[in-house]
Amino acid sequence: MPQDNTAGLREAELLSQALPYMQRYAGRIVVIKYGGHAMGDEALGKAFCRDIALLKQSGVHPVIVHGGGPQIGSMLEKTGIKSEFRDGLRVTDKQTIEIVEMVLAGSINKQIVASINAEGAKAVGLCGKDGNMVLAEKLRRTSIDPNSNIERIVDLGFVGEPKEVNSDVLDMVIEAGLIPVVAPVCFGSDGKTYNVNADTFAGALAEALDAKRLLFLTDVEGVLDANGDLIKELTVREAKALISDGTINGGMIPKVQTCIDALGDEDGGVEVVVIVNGKKPHAVLLELFTKHGAGTMIKPD
Repeated sequence: MPQDNTAGLREAELLSQALPYMQRYAGRIVVIKYGGHAMGDEALGKAFCRDIALLKQSGVHPVIVHGGGPQIGSMLEKTGIKSEFRDGLRVTDKQTIEIVEMVLAGSINKQIVASINAEGAKAVGLCGKDGNMVLAEKLRRTSIDPNSNIERIVDLGFVGEPKEVNSDVLDMVIEAGLIPVVAPVCFGSDGKTYNVNADTFAGALAEALDAKRLLFLTDVEGVLDANGDLIKELTVREAKALISDGTINGGMIPKVQTCIDALGDEDGGVEVVVIVNGKKPHAVLLELFTKHGAGTMIKPD
């Protein structure tokens, strides 16, 4: 009785279709921001690390930047440290920054490294402090008092934003055939430790590395239009217009703005940025190695 090879033929066809995309990214850097919410599922986390190992084996140079907001919140609760929020943003005092560094540059970072290594690749854990990779400056936020209409400065403590990026350490790690897994904890010019938003951190690294792609793995499908439908592709000009008219709102605004900033100009920067649902199995592979991609692609005008 002849054997049914339908499944095998389908797998071979998929690999054949992926080949041109693998060739497109071979030898190029892809920065992937792995969000705290996208890390919540153990099975998805294992699949993500397997996909990263596959990217490396196919000739791509992945650089992972991870967050960890939910995990930080959980550890603060366990240690009895109360979080104060101002204008919806967590204030990071001296006690809190110690927990942030312990969770981000410690437990989470090493878990991701171990999981990637378990899939046959070689990852190394880093943070923005290593080799002065990223120098941060204190983040300054202002808000308008609704009662007096007076602008005031919001002090968020040890929260920073990237000021300078030195990619030497990352260049050496990538050249050595390793996968960098980077936590967004940095020194400031004052020598103090600062927590940097992982999206902003990933954008700064991607721009400095002239990455082929920057992927933001999050817990939503991507940018949605006024009807709630996924927008598959946007130019910078179109994205700014959607921010102006309120279609892009809330927490998606800073994410899209980070995408725009990372695209840089004609002299450098990321070629394309994509916001992807990290809770979708194999989202990274779907975006990079298939015709239809995944999420919302933002590209220069």
